Amino acid sequence: MSLPRVSFLILLALAERPRHGLGIVEHIEDVTRGRTKLGPGALYGTLQKLQSAGLIRLTATAPDPGDDDPRRRYYRITATGTRRLREEAAEIRLLSEAAARHVEGDA
Repeated sequence: MSLPRVSFLILLALAERPRHGLGIVEHIEDVTRGRTKLGPGALYGTLQKLQSAGLIRLTATAPDPGDDDPRRRYYRITATGTRRLREEAAEIRLLSEAAARHVEGDA
């Protein structure tokens, strides 16, 4: 089953390094060139679902000691989350290639 787009984007953000909520939002806005903006409800609801599914977990330490703030919660992708991200990326790649062939055939 395909991951919802927001779940995929969060896993993608965490694949690079652990991040806190605002860091995740900023990464997603950057990689989607501003096309996807997450509000707190969507972000934290999805983080909760990803945690429950074992795809991410809270981490005890900040990835950058200079960025440490006790109010922030940092999330890290799990090995299961990494496998799921790879599977989803492979599926997206296949669909993108099929779409490109179709569009190019119409040109």
